Amino acid sequence: MNSSLFDPVREHLASRIIGQRDLIQSMLVCILSDGHMLVEGLPGLAKTTAVKTLAEAIEGDFHRVQFTPDLLPSDLIGTDIYRQEMGEFEFRPGPIFHNILLADEVNRAPAKVQSALLEAMGERQVTVGQRTYALPRLFMVLATQNPIEQEGTYNLPEAQLDRFLMHVWVGYPNREEEFAILELDSEQQRHPPNLPDRVLSQEEILAARNEVAKTYLDEKLNRYIVDVVLASRNPEAYDDDLKRWCRYGASPRASIALARTARALAWLQGDGYVGPHHIQQVAPDVLRHRMMLTFEAEADGVTTDDFIKRLLEVVAIP
Repeated sequence: MNSSLFDPVREHLASRIIGQRDLIQSMLVCILSDGHMLVEGLPGLAKTTAVKTLAEAIEGDFHRVQFTPDLLPSDLIGTDIYRQEMGEFEFRPGPIFHNILLADEVNRAPAKVQSALLEAMGERQVTVGQRTYALPRLFMVLATQNPIEQEGTYNLPEAQLDRFLMHVWVGYPNREEEFAILELDSEQQRHPPNLPDRVLSQEEILAARNEVAKTYLDEKLNRYIVDVVLASRNPEAYDDDLKRWCRYGASPRASIALARTARALAWLQGDGYVGPHHIQQVAPDVLRHRMMLTFEAEADGVTTDDFIKRLLEVVAIP
């Protein structure tokens, strides 16, 4: 098995999503790494469309949940229903038991719903009453978030943000890409979009994950990953500006995520081993949501991406 297996998925996504090559690659890396993704961007940038298009190319159940302030945990995970004819309670599964769950505008849900989602993402199970129910083996949460609307929203707790393997930022398309979007929209008005020529089965995805796990990652690069994460916690050892900008560094989950996603990216690009450039390429999406900057950094106009870029510059490559 090689990465060409995912070529039809990549082509199907590229035919429907214009100008978001990094998003497409990150979604494939995330599903190969058995993780969850948070997609953040301004309205109208095809975040929801990208997730739905990915679901079309993968065998499995897909469900979209529009998160709102009045959403209840039972609306997401399900609830026990009393069956009078049987004289007992029966569990009615919620939408979280699908293979791919689109959590649209996830930051609009209240704390109780966030707590239920956190257990599902971290433990791959849900608890209702005194019983625990396992989620499907192929289970992926793709959540979207709008950064400009604050009314009726709840900031995601750091513990839940850490459960997302990757946090991808989606930006505006350029002039040529937006022109291509107009042409694609006109074409879709005349002819409904086609379904993918080939759908990846769950068995193929699970087999690909096994191949990804076998991709060679040298011990020196493992130490490089650890050095990058440790530098985010102890920036004073590397750079005075990093010390002023950093409030909290990344957790050990960041080290695990860097290794997993670097392996997935190397396999997806047809490389037989992980190189430093693979780690550096996935680092922004893996670290972006796992560290907190100081007020001084905000006053200097420093973003998390600026911090990560500087971090990768000062940590020595083996």
